[in-house]
Amino acid sequence: MDKLPPLNALRAFEAAARHLSITTAAEELHVTPGAVSRQIRALEEGLGVQLLHRGHRQISLTRTGEDYYRAVTRAMDDLREATRRLSKRARRKQLKVRAYTTFAMRWLIPRLSSFHAANPGIEVLLTASLDPVDFRKEDIDGAIRLGDGKWSSVNAYRLVSNILVPVCSPGVAAGSPKVKKPADLQHQTLLHSIARPDDWAHWLKAARADAQVDARSGMTFQSSAMAYAAAVEGQGFAIAQRFLVAGDLEAGRLVAPFRQTVDMGDFTYYLLTPADRKESASMAVFREWLLAQCETQG
Repeated sequence: MDKLPPLNALRAFEAAARHLSITTAAEELHVTPGAVSRQIRALEEGLGVQLLHRGHRQISLTRTGEDYYRAVTRAMDDLREATRRLSKRARRKQLKVRAYTTFAMRWLIPRLSSFHAANPGIEVLLTASLDPVDFRKEDIDGAIRLGDGKWSSVNAYRLVSNILVPVCSPGVAAGSPKVKKPADLQHQTLLHSIARPDDWAHWLKAARADAQVDARSGMTFQSSAMAYAAAVEGQGFAIAQRFLVAGDLEAGRLVAPFRQTVDMGDFTYYLLTPADRKESASMAVFREWLLAQCETQG
């Protein structure tokens, strides 16, 4: 027999077997005792076996009925649990947010646990991409983007100060040749990110070392996170966004040998939301949480 028995018949049998009573099963299922009896008869005929012994005002399970009852109970318990999990997930509100890989890995993800703890009914679906955001074509609720704050058709909320600073491992800082002033970087390996090709040029110009140091020399990585990791491993100097390496600086995995920094001003990170779409309650909660995190943790 390839096809499954009718679900109503299985429900009638399971309830009657559990209570050992047609009447009680009928009350539970909100049908008549006759309907329960007919469903079970039809099930027995379809299976070609006897499931119940029927006495005067009482029933009992046959040996085959006992085995089948256990199997049906397991299947229905599994179905109930799967339905419960699905219903619970459906009640959760999914929030789709896009960020850059480095921002997500080094700043946002370590803090998301606090958001989920405070808002268990909101599920943040976080994706990473360098591509521009088009809320009219994409199914996302918000995006963290780098820019000057002048986007059209979006609400832009400034998040953090974007301060550039060279960093390296303690071993590189103490090594030879010694790096005492920005011009000494001409003898060092500069670490770059494809996503941020001009950061070294900005800093070297501010440090008045652009004539001595080739801002394009060194090693290039796909993301800033990879460049920072290379710096931790002693492969050279990375030009870092200070708030993204704050943890490494505090832990001593990286050091900042120079006092010179460059504040990129309005060119920094913003949370963008569509201006032509009503903000959902979940997005409002996330936005307020994100801005508070930026204010308190930098």
